[in-house]
Amino acid sequence: MWACGVILYILLVGYPPFWDEDQHRLYQQIKAGAYDFPSPEWDTVTPEAKDLINKMLTINPSKRITAAEALKHPWICQRSTVASMMHRQETVECLKKFNARRKLKGAILTTLLVTRNFSAAKSLLNKKADGVKVNNKANTMTSPKDTGPAPALEPQTTVIHNPVDGNKESIESANTTIEDDDVKARKQEIIKVTEQLIESINNGDFESYAKICDPGLTSFEPEALGNLVEGHDFHRFYFENALSKGNKPVHTILLNPHVHLIGENAACIAYIRLTQYMDTSGMPRTMQSEETRVWHRRDGKWQNIHFHRSGSPSIPSH
Repeated sequence: MWACGVILYILLVGYPPFWDEDQHRLYQQIKAGAYDFPSPEWDTVTPEAKDLINKMLTINPSKRITAAEALKHPWICQRSTVASMMHRQETVECLKKFNARRKLKGAILTTLLVTRNFSAAKSLLNKKADGVKVNNKANTMTSPKDTGPAPALEPQTTVIHNPVDGNKESIESANTTIEDDDVKARKQEIIKVTEQLIESINNGDFESYAKICDPGLTSFEPEALGNLVEGHDFHRFYFENALSKGNKPVHTILLNPHVHLIGENAACIAYIRLTQYMDTSGMPRTMQSEETRVWHRRDGKWQNIHFHRSGSPSIPSH
């Protein structure tokens, strides 16, 4: 449960509860349970989530919450009314930077060490996997603020973390992300089907849109005023009344698409959507929205099952 508490903390804000450049001071922090919920990252996290983390990160194992008790915690069993539904884009960005430095796995492993016998921990860290040595430096936690700026991204590209620092041992470490051609092709496939979906919206083609989207599609979007929408009826109204094929040309660009593959048949893509159009006075306009879409493959066909959009609405204002 201690490890689950650390992982939950990281997933909510993008960095670990314990970190220090010095390994000895890091262990002292962990043993003392010295962590907090600093602003501004934790200001938007619900009290129930913080309470669950506190109970998971209790130093005394006998007083620590059990798995059965955790499953009954309000943040878990009453998530529809207790858990926040907001899209934590800042956390995503922080996680990307943290992972880019290959510290996430090392941070979790280091935290796990305090719950195990030291000799077993030493064996774990020294173990060779397929002839690959684990870089000791990868097990040192640092503040996410240490990370340098992320490299600029070109439109229509998938973000792939494969940092090269000239250190052969680091490159060969178990924390290095290696993507083969198959993974890259699958990510490109998600980008392509997302572009097809956006194109169907721009063309006012509800028939094509409905084929790409799951019948039970759920969504959060500005037009729904914060409500969770399910099905196609809500979107059909806009296709029939605003997204007609007789509208003036609309051009959309997907900036910095970032694809997460979730097994063989699921994926998530996050991107910035820039839409150019001509208003009624003939002046060119541009809108921007931030979108996340979840895809699921059924019978070899990708379907959008959920999306979250913030920023400008889909329909160009006139």
